Amino acid sequence: MPTEFCRQLGIRAPIIQAPMNWATDARLVAAVSEAGGMGTIGPNAGREAVAPSPDPAVTGERLRREIHEVRRLTAKPFAVNFPIGHGAARAFSDRAVAVAIEEGISVAIVVMGSPEVYTEKLKKAGVFVIHAVGSAKHARKAEEHGCDAVVAEGFEAGGHSGFDELPMNVLVPQVVEAVSIPVIAAGGIVDGRGLLAALSAGAGAAYMGTRFMATTESPIHEAVKQAIVGAEDTSTASWGRRIGVARTLRNAFTIRFREMELAGASADELRALIADYDLPGGRRVGGLRAGDLDQGEVYMGAGAGMIRDVLTCAEVIERTLAQAREIHEKIGRALARPGTRPALGDAA
Repeated sequence: MPTEFCRQLGIRAPIIQAPMNWATDARLVAAVSEAGGMGTIGPNAGREAVAPSPDPAVTGERLRREIHEVRRLTAKPFAVNFPIGHGAARAFSDRAVAVAIEEGISVAIVVMGSPEVYTEKLKKAGVFVIHAVGSAKHARKAEEHGCDAVVAEGFEAGGHSGFDELPMNVLVPQVVEAVSIPVIAAGGIVDGRGLLAALSAGAGAAYMGTRFMATTESPIHEAVKQAIVGAEDTSTASWGRRIGVARTLRNAFTIRFREMELAGASADELRALIADYDLPGGRRVGGLRAGDLDQGEVYMGAGAGMIRDVLTCAEVIERTLAQAREIHEKIGRALARPGTRPALGDAA
């Protein structure tokens, strides 16, 4: 199912693995790329603890090692994710970008800040720049500053999302209308139904994160994989409107956080709750890597309720493509017969 955007990136399937922070490593990234999609090295791939090294050079060299390892495992295209650092953290993202340019990466996905920061530098180095946005306004700004494509991230997505809380199926068509560059649809996409919806809305590819967490190649804890497989439609929760909206597994931590948030707790009080955690690495690592399903930050998208098994990355991509093709054919046959309607659920 190659799209024009696939041809631009040199990939076979219109599926891009979302960065997913600690839930990525070189093995996962390479497996997605080998299977025809595009893997993405997350910002903390290869790191076990939340607290960064006090030396940006250490962070940069860890990224270099991950890039080398991906290239050892595959010759296919892959992307590197750069969250823009703010304040003292800028030195770390600056170093990561410098290392990636030194290593001659071909695709960058930039998040958490303005496209003014790194786009020009990356473009001068010949890098294809993708910028993540949560609104049509920000998509236009990304295009104006020279980005080659944007990720339109809906509120259903796992991890951190925009304050506007726009669902994917509402956001993507408006972003497609707002810009002339390719759009990648993100938010709750876990199978062929989501992929076809994304392409139907005008996107050139789909961003998939949670579905790739529930794979044999994913480095996250087995308990988290089983929590995804066992998830229902209401198993995730969004929280953090005072300090940054996030979507994770609904658990004792998120329930307590929401109670404090609704009661009017300050941003400092909410941050203190997040910091009040005993396992090394903090709640994020405690959730994803240590498997603390009760008190950890277990990031996952709302589409988790549609995931029923742990597969290889290759199986995820082939099943997604096959289901999308089958639904597309059903719709075509139904539209050719006046008075009938497509049975979309039959292909699920």
